[in-house]
Amino acid sequence: MKIIGKKTKRVEAKEKAYGESKYTPDLYLDRMLYAGVVYSNIAHGILKSIDTSEAEKIPGIVKIATYKDVPGTNKFGVLTKDMWFLIPIGEKIRFEHDAIAVIAGETKEAVEESIKKVKFEVEELPAVLTIDEAIKDEIKVNNPDTNIAFHKKIRRGKVDEAFENADLIIEREFKTDYQEQAYLETQGAIAYYDGEIMKIYGSMQCPFYVQEDVSEILNIPFNKVDVIQMETGGGFGGKEDVPSYIASKAAILSYLTKRPVKLIYDREDDIKETSKRHPSKSYYKVAFKKDGTIIGLQSKTYLDMGAYSTLSPIVMYRTLTHSAGAYKIPNVYVDVYGVYTNKVPCGAFRGFGSPQVLFAIESIVDEAAEKLGIDPWDIRYKNALEIGAETATGHKLEFSVGAKKTLENVKKLSNYDQLKKEIEEFNNTNNIKKRGLGWSHIIYGVSLGAGGQHLDASNSEVHVFPDGTINVMFGGTEIGQGSKTAISMIVSEILGQKLEKINVLQTDTFIVQDSGPTVASRTTVFSGNAAKDAAEKIKKNIMEFLCDKFKVEPEDIKINLGAYKIKDKEYTFDEIAKMCNDANVKLHESGWFKSPKLNFDMENGVGEAYVTYTYSTQLSLVEIDKYTGKIDVKKMWISHDIGKAINYDGVIGQIQGGAVQGMGHAIMEEIKQKDGKIITDNFNNYVIPTIKDIPEIIPDIVEEEFPYGPFGAKGIGEPSLMSAPPSIANAVSNATKKRITKIPISMEDII
Repeated sequence: MKIIGKKTKRVEAKEKAYGESKYTPDLYLDRMLYAGVVYSNIAHGILKSIDTSEAEKIPGIVKIATYKDVPGTNKFGVLTKDMWFLIPIGEKIRFEHDAIAVIAGETKEAVEESIKKVKFEVEELPAVLTIDEAIKDEIKVNNPDTNIAFHKKIRRGKVDEAFENADLIIEREFKTDYQEQAYLETQGAIAYYDGEIMKIYGSMQCPFYVQEDVSEILNIPFNKVDVIQMETGGGFGGKEDVPSYIASKAAILSYLTKRPVKLIYDREDDIKETSKRHPSKSYYKVAFKKDGTIIGLQSKTYLDMGAYSTLSPIVMYRTLTHSAGAYKIPNVYVDVYGVYTNKVPCGAFRGFGSPQVLFAIESIVDEAAEKLGIDPWDIRYKNALEIGAETATGHKLEFSVGAKKTLENVKKLSNYDQLKKEIEEFNNTNNIKKRGLGWSHIIYGVSLGAGGQHLDASNSEVHVFPDGTINVMFGGTEIGQGSKTAISMIVSEILGQKLEKINVLQTDTFIVQDSGPTVASRTTVFSGNAAKDAAEKIKKNIMEFLCDKFKVEPEDIKINLGAYKIKDKEYTFDEIAKMCNDANVKLHESGWFKSPKLNFDMENGVGEAYVTYTYSTQLSLVEIDKYTGKIDVKKMWISHDIGKAINYDGVIGQIQGGAVQGMGHAIMEEIKQKDGKIITDNFNNYVIPTIKDIPEIIPDIVEEEFPYGPFGAKGIGEPSLMSAPPSIANAVSNATKKRITKIPISMEDII
């Protein structure tokens, strides 16, 4: 390979390092107005009246919009339209940051003053604030019949027989809490409607969602809504569907005023309004034989959706398919429920519904190993998936299964047998501090899977200019994960042009076809394959021209990085591009990739759940202070089967970043609420890991190539986080000799 798999600088690194990148807050348009939102500030109630008369008198206020001003639909929802855009009089408020009105003014200060002057009357209602309260169905949140809105299941094998034949049965209840995405850049959008075209500039993970929602809210066609991706300072799932809510608020104000409108959230409003990781409550019962073989699993998981369903039904699909973990289990009986509460809506977050249940199954596997007298590594290796084995949904694996290799690599990297002796010696000689080791072994279904096949396709555009420079635009988005670099490397590998001559443009819905969201570790596979398709078409055009011009065969042409060697003479790529352009060779092509068809029985949860899977193993070393309860993560050894590393440095960066974010979920990050209102609304009281908390991380990759991926690649974005929480929780259990059943783990839990 000329460049694939090598170490390379990120193509946008210089601009970001020097502060030259343009983010949404950096953009200013002539005559631009500033926007703000009037929130309900109660968890549950009925809106009785709205009075904006005093607010309109504030100097500089241009427009205040309420539900009466919405020209199209007044509802949001990816699958179920159950979320109000602006609450109408007489309708329910369902969480503290439901929007009642939006305001545009000449200055931010005028808007802030006007927000305080909007008067509204609310009849407050009792709120549903826990999963247990929701299940009781005494108070209905968002459905007249029940708070249990969605149910998904797996029914495979003979679970009852498995438990009858078991030598060991472990039953446990597990709880996980919220996690805030904590992206560096808060939500924001700028809208400008000139009477003909609505242009939206924003920080987002799916411009196509925004295009659809703004179109419906304003009742204007798609070809009048142009959504342009700005440089985006992180997403982690929090900018999948949520930017539609922000962009629509700016858009309606611009639609009504015919002026540009900027809406940038402060951190407090961002945390209070936007989606989080779903809190969960799970009941697990798992059957083992004496040798550690897992023969049956039964589980029931409730996910707290909050006030609206948003992406929850899609999240639940992944919760369902990952409930049994990365193991060969022939008998599986799983139920997953989504429940409404009067709290912040939950949605996409790196891992997308799987960390909740992977924590549960990995805890149980550890406990079984202890009770059966088996090493926790050995029990995982015995049950690990391999070619020819079937997943919990009955998907027979035929390629790209590096599960056992990740286990082998971590054992070797950590010098595990010697490490165990060192830990034992440390604990025998220390009374105050104790150390523990914790394993996790996980599976991750790449892309949207059988539950989202209608979205699993992507477009990329590649254009070679006469001077040899290349522009690329792809349907995924760059949100800090390095996709611009990976896509550039794919195009560079195919066409032979140097990376510095390739420019990746921001995604624009007027140019690329709907390519779905940048989620589910799908960008490298889908946008990468689409870019590869486009580049290969251009390469074919170039090669046909060169063979005809120089009277040679394709094998007589050798493509190097930056140059083509034709027989004994070498031409730069720039010279080749000019020759082709002068001869009217087509140098602009569109590429497309769609998911292979999956066969999955949705009723029983059985079949091919995803196109392929990544497999990951992590070993964590923690140190516990018995008297303060402080948890110190000392070291992590991590191995991921990712198919093929396109940009090696980028992959390592993803592994390190994901592991630290997963560590935050395990031992630090906690959203606290009072009467349904979030009180940890900034980073002074919502604690996230800092550079001083980061342990030594020893990363490793396994490259079991995926035949449908670009050069064999699968993905790393999601699984990099998912292995950390169960590994750290198991390490804490090992150190304290007390089974951890909830995350985040607090100091009080230790004491």
